[in-house]
Amino acid sequence: MGARRASKDSDRRIGRRALLAGLAATAGGTAVLARDQLGRLWWRVPGVEKARKAGEVDYTGARWVAASSANWRLADRPADYGIDMVVIHVTQGSFDSAVKVFQDPGHGAAAHYIVRKDGHITQMIRELDVAYHAGNRDYNERSVGIEHEGFVDQPEDFTDEMYEASARLTARICARYDIPVDREHVIGHVEVPGTDHTDPGEGWDWDRYMRLVREASAGTTGRAQGRSASAGSAAESGVS
Repeated sequence: MGARRASKDSDRRIGRRALLAGLAATAGGTAVLARDQLGRLWWRVPGVEKARKAGEVDYTGARWVAASSANWRLADRPADYGIDMVVIHVTQGSFDSAVKVFQDPGHGAAAHYIVRKDGHITQMIRELDVAYHAGNRDYNERSVGIEHEGFVDQPEDFTDEMYEASARLTARICARYDIPVDREHVIGHVEVPGTDHTDPGEGWDWDRYMRLVREASAGTTGRAQGRSASAGSAAESGVS
């Protein structure tokens, strides 16, 4: 959140009639858009929703608590918007207060995840959907937002448990979407163009955090390679 509440995403949905007319014209004339592009547009038609499982999370171990639907919008990421960033936030308040405001339809903003001081992670918006967290529509569409309990001017709020849990979460997100683990792709809210936020603040230890993310990423890659090798050996030996 930072010094001030994030501004609501400025999305203006395409009118249903106009979009359907455009799709019909494309199908009947020269195929300007490929089939997969048409499919992505279809999911952006108001009133069309993909099947969702209630309470489903994208990160194992996270607890699901739904944000108000006024603070995010349906999407089909990364099919319709590629994800290439993680944005780090600080709540400027307690964990409970952050959950409460993200459930408030009048707040106009919410992040995908909140990390508590003890390392507990709550997911409030699915990664495939666009959260209004960055105060910049393009960055909202391209990123996953992670809030951290505490205040920017109280670095003691950023506990070992928080750093480690958040780093594992960021590593998993980067692995899932093939995001480079560097400071061009893992950024603070303060670095989002056009915003007046200061989080995560000077007290956030970026060197430590990125080292932890890289370490967690190496472990994630190693486990994935191990699973792949095991699967290959099983296939060769006829074991299923």
